[in-house]
Amino acid sequence: MATVRKLLNEKSHDNIYTVASTDNVLQALKIMLDANTGAVLITEGEKIVGIFTERDYARQGEVKGRVASETLITEIMTKEMVLIKPETTVRQCVELMGKYHVRHLPVLENERVIGIVSLRRVAEAMLEEHRGTIAELENYIMGTGYGR
Repeated sequence: MATVRKLLNEKSHDNIYTVASTDNVLQALKIMLDANTGAVLITEGEKIVGIFTERDYARQGEVKGRVASETLITEIMTKEMVLIKPETTVRQCVELMGKYHVRHLPVLENERVIGIVSLRRVAEAMLEEHRGTIAELENYIMGTGYGR
């Protein structure tokens, strides 16, 4: 079973995007758009104090009467983050995401965030791990791929 460390190593070009807790939601959305990412970490100095995702905005933004340019990010960010370690397995990520209804898991090593694992990346990793099993089952069902 693949670990989060493996996922992070495969995607070494991924950056961790942050927004200051004093910034507004519109600033965070612009960073997310430019970076093509679904989540940013919220910081106070060097400390991570929360995470802001597209889902947070969809549920807590304009539909609740907030204006992105006038709303502080701290008003709608998620403060209670589910943190994982590099040794966490992909299967454990799936379980945590399901249990806590989150789509992004910050990865903590030596008390420092070293990456964020998204639901999409976890799904891709699960598919890759099971690709061989899927091919074997297809061959079995179709009666192909076996010597005669």
